[in-house]
Amino acid sequence: MSSTILHKNEFLKSLGERVRELRSRRGLTRKALSIAADVSERHLANLEYGTGNASILVLLQVSQALQCTLAELLGDITTSNPDWLMLRELLEHKDDATLRRVRVAVGELLGTGGGNASRSTRVALIGLRGAGKSTLGQLLADDLGFPFVELSREIEKFAGCNISEIQALYGMSAYRRYERRALEEAIQIYPEAVIATPGGLISDPATFNLLLAHCTTVWLQADAEDHMQRVVAQGDMRPMANSKEAMDDLQQILKGRSAFYAKADITINTSAQDRDATFALLNAQIRKMLGMTTES
Repeated sequence: MSSTILHKNEFLKSLGERVRELRSRRGLTRKALSIAADVSERHLANLEYGTGNASILVLLQVSQALQCTLAELLGDITTSNPDWLMLRELLEHKDDATLRRVRVAVGELLGTGGGNASRSTRVALIGLRGAGKSTLGQLLADDLGFPFVELSREIEKFAGCNISEIQALYGMSAYRRYERRALEEAIQIYPEAVIATPGGLISDPATFNLLLAHCTTVWLQADAEDHMQRVVAQGDMRPMANSKEAMDDLQQILKGRSAFYAKADITINTSAQDRDATFALLNAQIRKMLGMTTES
């Protein structure tokens, strides 16, 4: 039996066990659940025994009848015990500001919050490629007298090859591991630094939490059109091969990542003014946050 089929069977078995557990917790018979979910009792029995490969719509009906989320039915770490479930309940429907305060407080409680003193003098620039992280980061580092760290170059040093080769040869999971190692080393080595981060760093919650805990973060924001033009100006003509499709993809990526980028301490729109004005704004805000005087 192939590992894929075995994994699939294990997943269905675990899913069935969760359905039975949730049904028992709600005090429902299988017949009562089948009526509430509008699913045949036989189909439900197959699901509970791990022999039925239910559609996503059937699973949605079952989860609604069990008064739980689809995520809880499918199962993840946050559904593994009562404390996780109670934490989810406490945080559900809270606004972004409240969730941010809770995240910071939990980080401090667990000793991973960094604290203002340890993170303030380490500045990390986040945002999509073409936002100006390398250009503005080098200017800021020179002005502050801090080392400038291009995290992508540090990742390549760890791997012994360039970014595209890492992803092609070892896959995205390996790349994310190198990315985290590079960030951990930068944090250990540099108490003061300006760090330009890869645009996708926010995709890994653990790495992004590490960054937020140990760095003052700045989201260099830009319009999708400016991102595209700047990438092309850097000599990468690939987006122009199918400019309409590339622009649509870029807008979707920006939309998907914006909520994470917005967790930064400072947001600066680099499309709103020219480079010199943007740098002046960035420099002033960082110096204010670091408690440094603005040089004339």
